[in-house]
Amino acid sequence: MIVQERRNDGVALITLDRAKARNALSLGMLDALAEALHASEDARCVVIAANGPVFSAGHDLRELTAAREEADGGRDIFARTMALCSRVMQQVVNHPVPVIAAVEGIATAAGCQLVASCDMAVATPGSKFCTPGVDIALFCSTPAVAVSRAIPRKAAMEMLLTGRMVSAAEAKDLGLVNRIAEDARAGALELASQIAARSAVAVRMGKRGFLAQAGLPLAEAYDAASAVMVENMMAADAAEGIGAFLGKRAPHWEDR
Repeated sequence: MIVQERRNDGVALITLDRAKARNALSLGMLDALAEALHASEDARCVVIAANGPVFSAGHDLRELTAAREEADGGRDIFARTMALCSRVMQQVVNHPVPVIAAVEGIATAAGCQLVASCDMAVATPGSKFCTPGVDIALFCSTPAVAVSRAIPRKAAMEMLLTGRMVSAAEAKDLGLVNRIAEDARAGALELASQIAARSAVAVRMGKRGFLAQAGLPLAEAYDAASAVMVENMMAADAAEGIGAFLGKRAPHWEDR
């Protein structure tokens, strides 16, 4: 279900590999993705890609429908699926290093949620995004959490209430996608390599600090960010980086 690769530059490539099922996020797929994310915590950057023409079609509706035959009408499996998916999405957000989605094809519902949960995303010109649950009377309430934090509120509401497809170009304009490339995987790996070439301690502190300040009032955000800056200044790599800049030489990172 998941293919993992650790590249020479320290980038971890996690590939959804359930193309025949449109890379649907079944319980098994979510478990495998959670394990892959955990295994990549020592990487310098992470790229999430997918095999096949669909990045991810969201939850496995066949699996969920089959659960209706259970004595409780499927409530237990529905609850476990939503809880696990929510944990995995938070695992992406709180991953210690940046996570980049490489979107080739369509990302719908929880698949779109996964893209929105990543720190950055690269898509092909033909990629499309939507939250179409409203079309089948299953409003995309959990995808809404990630999407509404990635794009403006009114744009998110339009996607959620109409279920319409959003093109890669529009997704970029909205901020759901950072870059558009003919080869999204190659583009995402190139971006990841740029990040991997930086000091790992600075990148990790930077992501942690960014997340910490994002939900705070202005004054508290500056207090939190200032504390991170002081911690960062005490790092050996910061001393090396500043020294290299002043000495007009290339820095040598020790990642500490």
